[in-house]
Amino acid sequence: MTSAGRFAPSPSGELHVGNLRTAILAWLFARSTGRNFLLRVEDLDRARSGAEAEQLRDLHAVGVTWDAAVVRQTERTRLYAAAIDSLTAEGRTYECFCTRREIQEAPSAPHAPQGAYPGTCRRLSEAEREIRRVSRPASIRLRADVSEWAVEDQLQGSYTGVVDDFVLRRNDGVTAYNLAVVVDDAAQGIDQVVRGDDLLPSTPRQAYLATLLGLPVPEYAHVPLVVNHDGARLAKRDGAVTLGDLAAVGIAAGTVRDIILRSLGLPAGSLETALAAFHPEGLPRDPWVWITPKAGTASG
Repeated sequence: MTSAGRFAPSPSGELHVGNLRTAILAWLFARSTGRNFLLRVEDLDRARSGAEAEQLRDLHAVGVTWDAAVVRQTERTRLYAAAIDSLTAEGRTYECFCTRREIQEAPSAPHAPQGAYPGTCRRLSEAEREIRRVSRPASIRLRADVSEWAVEDQLQGSYTGVVDDFVLRRNDGVTAYNLAVVVDDAAQGIDQVVRGDDLLPSTPRQAYLATLLGLPVPEYAHVPLVVNHDGARLAKRDGAVTLGDLAAVGIAAGTVRDIILRSLGLPAGSLETALAAFHPEGLPRDPWVWITPKAGTASG
């Protein structure tokens, strides 16, 4: 299977400038290393009607291309079920009946990392589980045998993070992100993951899970986020931050692409032009503050 990088948006709405910048970076990383570039729609949880089409349109508008048909997570639930069944057969899962409030209010287990699941349901007897099943559906948690795991990141260096008994399948039957992303990346031959650095804390869980499933751990590069003038992560509430909103005030998609490329210290004009000058070690390491350009700003 050919190695690949990817971009994997959730179809909850239009992509904003921060999403587009990450997509462009993922494309540059993949192309600069001779990898294919794939697009996966992560629609297990939040999906708004028409959002996928909007996102594909916007990616094309800034020059991002991909090398195979778009994959959707809702079409891959059998793969997730098989992975959970495999872990269960090895005694690596258990049912959890805790609510979020109960988890927040429960005392932490001794020596457990801050924020880790306290293990409330880990040692329930079968009789105790039977009683709880009557009143509440169970989620499925991983029975982890480590409390932390280290990963290597191309931009962040060595990073060690918490690994607890995290959820693999929610109590509504939906596969959890941490399992789905691991299974999907391996199934698609994705061995390079470029994404926002807000996802770095969850990466040790995913890398650890991949090893339990006998799957390869991809190379990681967690890139800085785009933020507003207050330093908060950019969001649609910050005004004209999507291509649609920017077009409405006279700012073309090509202009947005070029602003993004310049923010990365790369030449504008096209992604192919930027690719010729792309070197990961030269990328900015700080968050980029988005300031909406004035209407009529020229591209190029």
